[in-house]
Amino acid sequence: MSSPTVNGGSSSSPSNGSEQQSAPPSQTMTLAPYTFPHDKLKRRQTEEGKIPLVLVACGSFSPITFLHLRMFEMASDFVRFNTDFEVCAGYLSPVSDAYKKAGLAAGHDRVNMCSSAVAQSSWLMVDPFETVNCNKDGEPEYVPTAQVLRHFDHEINTVLGGIEGVDGTMRKARIALLAGADLVMSMGEPGLWSPTDLDVILGSYGAFIIERSGTDVDEALASLRQYENNIWVISQVIQNDISSTKVRLFLKKDLSVRYLIPDPVVEYIEEHHLFQETPKESSTKANTSAPEKRSGTPQPTKS
Repeated sequence: MSSPTVNGGSSSSPSNGSEQQSAPPSQTMTLAPYTFPHDKLKRRQTEEGKIPLVLVACGSFSPITFLHLRMFEMASDFVRFNTDFEVCAGYLSPVSDAYKKAGLAAGHDRVNMCSSAVAQSSWLMVDPFETVNCNKDGEPEYVPTAQVLRHFDHEINTVLGGIEGVDGTMRKARIALLAGADLVMSMGEPGLWSPTDLDVILGSYGAFIIERSGTDVDEALASLRQYENNIWVISQVIQNDISSTKVRLFLKKDLSVRYLIPDPVVEYIEEHHLFQETPKESSTKANTSAPEKRSGTPQPTKS
């Protein structure tokens, strides 16, 4: 069992294939006792000659949708038919509350929703690591994606010792980011990502990217040519544009979100009254939409 204070560590140099460098962790504080989840991690490979692979999806998951889950299944199919990897686990890593994104539910709620969504999966897990990280004052602290991947590398390859191959020898698991095309497009924008972090994410680890309608992946990849051997693009055969933003909008309008997100997540949202329009939002909307006099003084609004 790993220490509850484990974090990423120093940068590892870029490498390809399974030759990743497992960086030692740096010490950080956590808001609650932390144990790395590995109950569904395939500890022994079943396919000879394959490289063990662990997929990690970082995101808000506020709330998690069926598209988030489908991304893992699409990636698993792609890996099985098009690569020399064997998928040993998939992880959801909800972002820290310090991210301060609009519509971001509390970390513990997002972890619980994700956990309920993957409860029946045989290989998907939720790692609360990002949500429990805090600074010396006990406040939530943002964890960069590069550090998150180092964290998984350390926990799986150093603490657990890697994955046992078919021949009985222990092998390092390849850690890779799983993300939508919008993320890789942002990576191609100058000045948006730290070059050092990009070198760790795409150079040391790599990424499986799910294409999305309305995004030009080729344009984004043109500026990331040095990492082209570490980026795998997966086409969506059946287009799915469900997003957490749209789900939150439906919920604020008191519309049904069933069959857009897993039933256990719907039930959790209803039980905890998440993503509802607050009185302040209602008041702001009413004042904004109220007809105004020519003088510019707003008319009284009805309750």
